[in-house]
Amino acid sequence: MGWFERPPLPWRGTIGPVTIEPVDGSVADVADRTEPVPSPRGTVLTTEEHLAELGGRIRALRAEQGLTLQMIAERTGLSSSMVSMVERGRTSPSIGTLIAISSALGVHMADLFELDVDGPRDVVRRAADHQIVETANGVLRRLVQVDPRRGIELVVNEYEPGTASAVQVTHHGGYEYGFVLEGTLTVELQGAAHRLEPGDSIAFESTRPHRIVNESRRRARAVWVNLSQRFQQVDATGDGNRGD
Repeated sequence: MGWFERPPLPWRGTIGPVTIEPVDGSVADVADRTEPVPSPRGTVLTTEEHLAELGGRIRALRAEQGLTLQMIAERTGLSSSMVSMVERGRTSPSIGTLIAISSALGVHMADLFELDVDGPRDVVRRAADHQIVETANGVLRRLVQVDPRRGIELVVNEYEPGTASAVQVTHHGGYEYGFVLEGTLTVELQGAAHRLEPGDSIAFESTRPHRIVNESRRRARAVWVNLSQRFQQVDATGDGNRGD
């Protein structure tokens, strides 16, 4: 599989100081069901000891493309020193940082963890099969559907009170759509703050500097769709073949 192994029990992990606990399924429970949602089996376990391996994967992808730290910094809005710290496993990157870096490298965030997103799949993806990445700052990202061939990533994000997608605004290629399920989120977008209540949605070019913040005292959840720049055209037959 790659640098991590899937644990035998449905655990979730935190990037940063080791925090491991059973998944309660709250993110997947988007329909307010009374029955518990099965805990994910394919959870990404990323602890401090794996940060160096994550950084190594980023560094390898950057080297393969002949990109410098400064080039990645310019594509993301991050400083070159921050990108370097991530590559050396010296900092716990936020969800926003990982998304920005992966986009700058022309991959999905799931690729940074070498998740199996290219293999054959059923038309139905069960809640128990969702893979989760959680950062030390309290933001959880449940990968509901990842389709690299079409450049689509569908996720459910969960923000604890006072948390944000990144420490500072970032930017990257692509387009994104958000729909708030629960709580309140503020989307900082190119100098303007957009407050979203349950049922509100937003759409914007990911190249615009942005950050997602939960300024309230309760947890917030949102469905998010990211479209990458490198999506492939589906041909007229609808068989998913590349259009190039």
